[in-house]
This record gives sequence, C-alpha cells and structure tokens, in this order.
Amino acid sequence: MPDNTTPARRDDRPEESRRARLSRTFDEDAELYDRARPGYPPELYDGLTELAGVRPGSRVLEVGCGTGQATVPLAGRGCRITAVEAGPHMTAVARRNLAGAAAVEVVTAEFESWPLPEEPFDAVVSATAFHWIDPAVRITKAADALRPGGALAVVRSQHVWGGTEEFFVGVQRCYERFDPETPPGLRPPAAADIDGSDHAEEVTRSGRFGPTVFRRYEQDLTYATSDYLDLLRTYSGHRALPEAARNGLLGCVANLIDGRYGGRVTKRYLIELGVSRSR
Repeated sequence: MPDNTTPARRDDRPEESRRARLSRTFDEDAELYDRARPGYPPELYDGLTELAGVRPGSRVLEVGCGTGQATVPLAGRGCRITAVEAGPHMTAVARRNLAGAAAVEVVTAEFESWPLPEEPFDAVVSATAFHWIDPAVRITKAADALRPGGALAVVRSQHVWGGTEEFFVGVQRCYERFDPETPPGLRPPAAADIDGSDHAEEVTRSGRFGPTVFRRYEQDLTYATSDYLDLLRTYSGHRALPEAARNGLLGCVANLIDGRYGGRVTKRYLIELGVSRSR
C-alpha cells in the first residue's frame, strides 16, 4: 500500500444534503444497472443463513432490491420475499428477472412511507442500499417489520486496495482533472482500514437490537474497458457530474486502461455483512 495520509472513507456515506437526489439517479438507466452491477459471492448467502437464519421458507423483507442482484439468489434458496424498491424502472427489471419466482413480490415504493404488513418478517435484508434510506427512519422501521428475534442484515460494498493497483493510483489524475470534488492523492483504502462501527453504533442507539455481528468477504472482478466504463456509469457520483465532465472522465479512464493495461483491469471489493437481532 503506498504512503497515503488521506483517511479511509467509505463508498456508502452520501452527504445527507445530496442523499435523496443521488438516490434517484440509479433509476435513470435500470437496464445498464442490471447489466453492469456485480452480484455477491456465494459465501455471503451462506453467511446470511448462519448469522441471520435466512433459509428456505424464511419470510424476508428486502429493502432497496434494485434489479434483483441479491433477490434472485435469495429466491433460489427458497426464501419468501417482499422486495421494496423506490425506482419504477428498477422494479420493472427486477420483476422480469424474478418472473419465475412465485414466492417473491416486488413492490414499487419508498421504504420510508411504505405501510408495513401486519405479519412480521423473519429478516430484513438490504444489499448495498441501506445507506440511501432516511437515517431517521431506517433502523426503527426495520425493527418494526421484524418478529422478536428476527434479523436485520445489512450488506455494504467498498472498493479496496488490490487488483490492478497501479491503475487505481494513475486513474486519480483523471478524477482530479474532471471532478473537482476529488481529494488529491486519493487511494483505495486497505480492507483492514475499513471501519464498520458507524453501522453498529447506529443500531445500538436505536435500542431495538442486540449487538451487531460482522462478517467480511473479498472478491476480485476483472473488467474489459467497455464493461468498466458501464460500471462507472451506474455510480451516483459519476451520474451527477455535468455531461462534459463525465464524458471527459470516462474518456480519460478508457485511454488509460487501453493504453497501459491491455484493455483489462481488476477491481477488489470488500463486502461486509452486518447482522443484528431484534429485541
């Protein structure tokens, strides 16, 4: 890891003033999101079974299902799922992806205002989406949705140091040129430097759950240039850039991958599962 005095920062801490606006960008191109966004490793679902008790027949509420990246594997494991997603285009793609899953209902609604059903759930699961929910509501409403002893399972993803390391050093020059909010010298943090205590503390403050148990997984994914650009186009911060800046950034990234890395780069993800049991 190179010398770097910039504190490790998470990918999933949107500024509260921009949270609602940025959260709506994902629905602008749901087909791209479905095609470009990676799924999760099988070990994650094993962790959901072990830590959260998610198994065949479990009644699961999924918050922010997107186009079904986690919903499809959960349905394949025999869960009964109600998946709530705010974006109408995202829910349309999710319903298509889950067309053969009779035990899954996909609801187009904002979780904050969606009326909870009378029957409680065994688990509330949110995969790379919980940070987009209003922090004044998300923990307490998740607790309200659960039976006593039910599990809140929050999955968070983070780009960490690894993969094609030199590329992620060099590409910062593209970001510093086209995105003025990029801190100079920014590097992906080491997985060991990623702190999950903010979520555990939020859960504890609610008084509705016991201690949060964490499990972590790492995966390396390799992208051709066009696939990596598609991935970047799904990120809220990239989508929020002015068109000229976004196009300039993507062109700079493409030139770097093609010119120095043979048209392929590998990105390392840290996937963190936090499970808390309701009181």
